[in-house]
Formats: sequence, structure tokens, C-alpha cells
Amino acid sequence: MIPPDSPQPETDEEAEKRALNDRDVGLMLRVKEGDNEAFELLVELHQSAVIGTVAKMLGGASEAEDIAQQVFIRIWKSAKRYQPQAKFTTWMFTITRNLVFNETRRRKRKPTVSVEEREEESHQQVEDVHSTTPDEDALHSELERAVDGAIQSLPEKQRLAVVLRRYEEMPYDEIGRVLSMSVPAVKSLLFRARTQLKESLEKYLAE
Repeated sequence: MIPPDSPQPETDEEAEKRALNDRDVGLMLRVKEGDNEAFELLVELHQSAVIGTVAKMLGGASEAEDIAQQVFIRIWKSAKRYQPQAKFTTWMFTITRNLVFNETRRRKRKPTVSVEEREEESHQQVEDVHSTTPDEDALHSELERAVDGAIQSLPEKQRLAVVLRRYEEMPYDEIGRVLSMSVPAVKSLLFRARTQLKESLEKYLAE
């Protein structure tokens, strides 16, 4: 019989996540020693997640690759000071958060592209990816724009919490580390965000 206070056995999912983090930390420790190949592999492994997160945060892909590149430049420049105290992805998304929030604030100080231009750009990014009928494609694009628009309307911390939870499947404690918040505060933040998203998408949810 297992004593009540003994640690629970690790699940397969937990073991896989730990193995992936061990891989990332191992690569980052090589980067710390100036290993270019390890850095290139880290970029290859994580650039899609970073670009996707930045694009969802900023409402389009136009600057996502540039900001993602800045994320990895910062990782490279910070390599000598790197200490594996948190998960590599938590550290990486914390850097992403700082750059995205800086860009959000920069945009507030200057005019941005119109909603119509952003929608056109978004359409160009997704067209011809799969074969659908015109009606299905229009409905899918409309719903996609509605979801993106609803996420865009959230305050930046709520927006990032939703993106990390929904698209990166990040647990509450890691989101808390990225946002410098407690787990209860993250749950409260996500509850408020989901409430606002439901209100914004009420028309679509009712159909």
C-alpha cells in the first residue's frame, strides 16, 4: 500500500513534458557555451509557437516573424546568463510577453492599419490551405475573424493568458510565471476573459 503522503506516480503526459523540457534545457546549456547548431535547433523547434502566439496577440502576421526573430535574438544574447530555474518554454514566453506588450504600447502611440486591411491580410495568410466550398470558406473566415477580433478586444494580460491556455495548452502555474501572477489570479483573469469572449461571440454561439 502506498503511504498517503508519498508522491503520485508520474503520468505518461507529465513524463513526456519533462523529457521535452530536459531536451530544451540541454540545448540551451549548449547555446550558453556558444553552440550555434543547438541554437538553430531550438529556433526550429519553437519558432512556430512563438510566431503563432505573437500573431494572435497582435491580430495579424505582418510583424509576427520580426518580433519572433527578436525573441530568439534575446535568447541568444541572454544565453551566458541562462539558469534553468524554470521551464525553458516559460522563460521563452516571458521574453515573448515583454516584446509583445512593448509592441502593443507602441501601436497605441501611433496609427495602425485599418480593420479591413488587417482582415485582407489575414485572408491572404489562410487562403488555399484546404479545399472547401465558397460558402463554407466564407463562414469559416467570418468565424475566424470574429474569434480573432474578440480576442483582440481583451486587455493584453487577458489576451496572452487566453492564447497561452487555448493554443499552447499551458498549465495555470506556467501562465502565472509568464505573467508574474499567482495561480488563483490567473484563473480569475481567464474567467473574466472567457466571460467577455462569450458576450462578444454570443451571435455565433447562438447559431
